[in-house]
Amino acid sequence: MLRLDHVVFPVRDAGRSLAFYRDVLGLSLAEAHDGDDWGSYPWLMMIFPLPGGGEIVLVELKDAQLPDYGDLPRDARHYAMAIEAVSDLAAWRTRLRAADVRFWEEDHGAQQSIYFEDPDGVVLEITAPPSAPAAGAGERAAQVVRRWLGAARP
Repeated sequence: MLRLDHVVFPVRDAGRSLAFYRDVLGLSLAEAHDGDDWGSYPWLMMIFPLPGGGEIVLVELKDAQLPDYGDLPRDARHYAMAIEAVSDLAAWRTRLRAADVRFWEEDHGAQQSIYFEDPDGVVLEITAPPSAPAAGAGERAAQVVRRWLGAARP
């Protein structure tokens, strides 16, 4: 069975990103590695473990150009982290306001979410309660994909 182990994304300013993930999100820097040739760029990697498993890994590639996602809806690419109870979102609202981080909220029916951007425009989501597929969801998902693809089987 697969489970998500880590996500990796590039950052422009390791110092700003370290402060954001450590001070705003409350994550601890567990490991850091560096080198001088990742695709010909000097690099720094910072690893932040998540409670319950998994990691967020930030990589600064010196002088590399970051991708521009300007043509996509900003939440079409995001990383979601879960908390147990919708009532716990109040503490996150307070924390983000105290750090002057702008956020928006969405009601997804069974889940409530807060979205915000890190210093590089990476969209992060805090959602509650954690995602859980409904019974029979796999077959319904396959039907939707078949319809989208116009094929007999995905």
